[in-house]
Amino acid sequence: MPSILIKSIKTLVQVGDQNKHTTRLAAPVKGADMKTLPQLENAWLLIQDGLIHDYGTMENCPENADQIIDASGRMVFPGWCDSHTHIVYAGSRESEFVDRINGLSYKEIAEKGGGILNSAKQLSNTSEDDLVEQAYTRLEEIIGFGTALVEIKSGYGLSVKDELKMLRVIRRLKGMTKLNIKSTFLGAHAFPAIYKENQEEYMDLILNKMLPQIAAEGLADYVDAFCEKGFFSVEQTERIMEAASKFGLKSKIHTNQFNCMGGIQASVKHGAISVDHLEVVNDEEIACLLGAETMPTLLPSAPFFINDHYPPARKMIDAGLPVALATDFNPGSTPSGKMAFVVSLACINMKMTPEEAINAATINGAVALESQTTFGSIEKGKTGSVFITKRIPSIAFLPYSFGSNLVEKVILKGELIS
Repeated sequence: MPSILIKSIKTLVQVGDQNKHTTRLAAPVKGADMKTLPQLENAWLLIQDGLIHDYGTMENCPENADQIIDASGRMVFPGWCDSHTHIVYAGSRESEFVDRINGLSYKEIAEKGGGILNSAKQLSNTSEDDLVEQAYTRLEEIIGFGTALVEIKSGYGLSVKDELKMLRVIRRLKGMTKLNIKSTFLGAHAFPAIYKENQEEYMDLILNKMLPQIAAEGLADYVDAFCEKGFFSVEQTERIMEAASKFGLKSKIHTNQFNCMGGIQASVKHGAISVDHLEVVNDEEIACLLGAETMPTLLPSAPFFINDHYPPARKMIDAGLPVALATDFNPGSTPSGKMAFVVSLACINMKMTPEEAINAATINGAVALESQTTFGSIEKGKTGSVFITKRIPSIAFLPYSFGSNLVEKVILKGELIS
């Protein structure tokens, strides 16, 4: 694989400690430390054999590489780590967007057959090949936005056949792109209409049909459940986490989007890697997370799109917690995979500083996918996946210029992506 030297970098962002040769940023960045974003000015970066080989200031820049990129006036960031998406879906749901404009709530749309069940119906009628084609187009788009690591969930199948179909699509996508992909089984996204009055029968499908086959085929890295009123109870979510752990699958749980109901405590109890959404969080839940390794993951473009209130990021960080940011890219509540816009929303509507938001979207996002030793920062030996910005005056300009795509070049696993 050709080596790539990026030289004359205005600012190399999210760098590790060159002298200690340790993964300083392997642990999540928490609390007050999130305000610190390590960087080098007038720098160079050498990527070799698909990995970050070395970096430093221009005083000691190497002279030779197979490919040399002049990044004068530009910044280099580690690729975004988007730890929560639903990129595999069929069609779109703009009619529900109009319903919300006309005053219908998320719950009302779901009750009339919209929402997750709408996507499930469309997906059931779409072939695996068509799903691959649609999702691959979305992946190409997020690569252009600078994303290097992404999680993709199932959850629009809601049957044994279609959940397996979704996970097989994700497996195919893993082999089609330089983007690093983690897959999550989200059969517990909603109860299909035919099981509304017999939830235990659908739980039996998840626990005794879907999970064993998914584990046997190695189709998922994680398991998820939508722990929320009107969806899956805390007790049901715990049963799913317990069953998944027997197959060696860790959990990443949707919870606290609309209600505080014990989902965070249950997730921490079962060692969930992350708890995602958290639009509502109380003091007891913050205290619970402070004593845990579970990563609070915030999805601000969801409340932006459905006009709901935002997660209390400021309160959580000031209490000493880490937070990660992700897009929640999905057809109903967040039809966008642009991580830079998520960073902007975090600054504008959650009062995170640019440094905090970038930490949340890089190293802490990597932690939420157990990939902090390979992604999320510029350190020797980590994956050579970075993006080069257009000419920008400062780091704060990235969230400030929320409507622009400031990514000029993308390198994934040591390959320049056109």
